[in-house]
Amino acid sequence: MPQQSPLDYLNQIAPQQVVKKPLFKGIRGVIAIGLVLVVIVSILAIVLNTTSSSQSAPGQQLAAHLVSAKKIADGAQTHLKSSELRGVNSNLRIFFTNTNRDIATPLMAVNVSFAQQDKEVTAAETARAASTSERLENARLNAIYDRTYAREMAFELATIMTLMQQVHKQTNSVSLKEYLDGTYKNLEPTQKAFAEYNEGV
Repeated sequence: MPQQSPLDYLNQIAPQQVVKKPLFKGIRGVIAIGLVLVVIVSILAIVLNTTSSSQSAPGQQLAAHLVSAKKIADGAQTHLKSSELRGVNSNLRIFFTNTNRDIATPLMAVNVSFAQQDKEVTAAETARAASTSERLENARLNAIYDRTYAREMAFELATIMTLMQQVHKQTNSVSLKEYLDGTYKNLEPTQKAFAEYNEGV
């Protein structure tokens, strides 16, 4: 029996090196890589969509609020007894007519279509406006319409101004910022007039 050399003995007891098979080999490898890429692209799409939605949310709310507030202002004109309030409200209706027409293009910068507004936002705003209209109708029946309307519209306009500020902070569009700045300044005195209205004074 031939004698083993120390080197042969060491080779025999040494752990055998396992040859690793390629992780992605053949058609299965291609499918696996494809699935991984699909998952990555899907995650990116969800993240981008969520970011885009959160950025456009105040713009969507602003558009919906402008529409509902105009309807409330239009409906109030014939019920107002105070000539002061009728004058302020008449100017407000003109403001809404012009703003709801002119803001459509600037709002495109935050992915908001004024003509085709978000259905969920519109539904929520419609329900909120209906509640306001109900309070106004109760006020009319109780002969306290003017002061109730002044209070409600002061709140409506303050909300619109807050939404303008939120959109202004979120956008990088210079044209939208400029439009919001001018519109905010134009609306501020009207909001103040409603807030400071004191019936009988």
